[in-house]
Amino acid sequence: MNTLGELERSVMEELWAARVPQSVREVHASLSTRRDLAYTTVMTVLDRLSKKGLVHRERDGRAYLYAPEQTRDELVADVMHTALEGEAGDRTAALVAFVSRVSPEEATAMREALARLESQA
Repeated sequence: MNTLGELERSVMEELWAARVPQSVREVHASLSTRRDLAYTTVMTVLDRLSKKGLVHRERDGRAYLYAPEQTRDELVADVMHTALEGEAGDRTAALVAFVSRVSPEEATAMREALARLESQA
């Protein structure tokens, strides 16, 4: 999620944790327990995330409710896929470098996921 700033990541984490659409007030109240933030700052971040297509908003009376467009896992996968776009050789090298850094448990999960994909083909 390197495409997001630190505050944007914090806001997204709040939305993912909530599991139901949240108002600016709700997100602000939750974030304010850990840091000093202006209400308008949270409103601006949510508006920016909406314009980036990362959250959708729906009118609820005079306020908006915000919800993530994707799960955290889906967004991370999209970021990884975008980072790997390019020449096939570059992509393979990047994948090899990534795999060399995973834990044994992550490697097992990756092997299981690949086996499931191969069995579907």
